[in-house]
Amino acid sequence: MLHRIFTLILKELQTLLSDPQSRAILVMPVLLQLLLFPKAATLEVKNNALGVYNQDNGRESLELIQRIGKAQAFSRVEFFRSDGERTRAINDQDVLLAVEFPADFSRKLAAGASPSLQIILDGRRSNSGQIALGYIQEILSDYMSERSSAATLSTTVVRNWFNPNLDYFWFIVPSLIALITNIGTLIITALSVAREREQGTFEQLLVSPLTPGMIMLGKAVPAIIVAVAQGTVILLGGVFLYSIPFQGSLLLLYGSMIVYIISLVGFGLAISSVCATQQQAFLGMFAFIMPSVLLSGYTSPIENMPIWLQKITWINPLRHFNVIAKGIYLKDMTAAEVFHNVWPMLVIAAMTLSLANWAFRRLR
Repeated sequence: MLHRIFTLILKELQTLLSDPQSRAILVMPVLLQLLLFPKAATLEVKNNALGVYNQDNGRESLELIQRIGKAQAFSRVEFFRSDGERTRAINDQDVLLAVEFPADFSRKLAAGASPSLQIILDGRRSNSGQIALGYIQEILSDYMSERSSAATLSTTVVRNWFNPNLDYFWFIVPSLIALITNIGTLIITALSVAREREQGTFEQLLVSPLTPGMIMLGKAVPAIIVAVAQGTVILLGGVFLYSIPFQGSLLLLYGSMIVYIISLVGFGLAISSVCATQQQAFLGMFAFIMPSVLLSGYTSPIENMPIWLQKITWINPLRHFNVIAKGIYLKDMTAAEVFHNVWPMLVIAAMTLSLANWAFRRLR
C-alpha cells in the first residue's frame, strides 16, 4: 500500500516539476509577491500634497504650516487664495486634504483662547486621509503643549511592542507566509484531479487498486511539500531580505503550517472533484481565494465585521493561520496560544477531507 501511495506522490511531483508552465506558476508568484507585495500593498501615507488656505498670515499660523508641511505624509504644500481654489484642488485630487486657518487664528491663540481650525479631507481616499489627519492632530497637540506651561510637568513615553518602528514590512511579510501557502496549495490540489479528468487518466486511477483515500493522500502530499517550500522562501526572504527578526519557534510554525495546508487540501480536492476541466478548477479556486482573504483579517480587522460575518470567518483556515504566522514570527507565540488557533483548523480539515472523500467515492 505504501509503495502505491509513494508511486502516486512521485508521479504528481514529476507532473508538476517537469512542465515549465507548472514550474512557473509555482515559483514566479512567490518571488514576485515577496519582492513587490511589501512595496505595493502598504498603508503608509507618503508623497501627498497638503492644501493650505490661510486667511490669518500671523506668526502662529505660519509656524504651524511649516511644521505640518514637514510631516512624512506630505511632500509639497499648495497655498490657496480662495474657497474656489481649495474646492477645485480637492475635486481634482491635487491635494489629499486642505487646512483652513481663519483670520483671527493667531490673535485668539495669543490671547489664550481656543481658535477653530478647519480640515477638509478627500473622502475618496478615506484611509490615507485619516492617517494624514492623525499626523496633523499630533502636530497640533505638540504645538499646544509647548505653549502651555503645564505641559512641562509630565512626559508621555510611547513604546511599540513587536514592531518598534511601526515598519509596515513587519506586518506584510509574516502574513505573506499564510497567503502564499494558501494560493500554492489550492493551485496544486484544485488542478490535480481536474487535470487527470481532462486528460482522461483519472478513470484509470479509479479502476486501479488505489482506494479514494489513497488517491487523496497521493494528491495531498505533493501540495504539502510544495506549499511548505513556498512558505520557507517567504520566511527566509523576511529574515534576510527585509531584516525582520524571527522571534518564535520554527517547530511550532511548521507544525501549524502543515495543519493549515491539510485543511486547505480538503477545499482544493473538493473543488477539483466537481470540475471537469482545469479552467473550471481555476475559476473555482479564485472564487474561494478572494473571500478567504477578505475574511482572514488581513485587509480589515475581523472585529470590525458584523457579528454574523465574524462567525463565518471561523470556517476560514487563513483567518487562523494568519494569526499564528504573525504571532510566532513577531512575538514568540506560546504553544498554548498556537493550539488555540490550530484546533479550528483541525476541525476544518476533518470536515473538508471528509467532503472530498465523499466526492471521490461519488465519482467512482
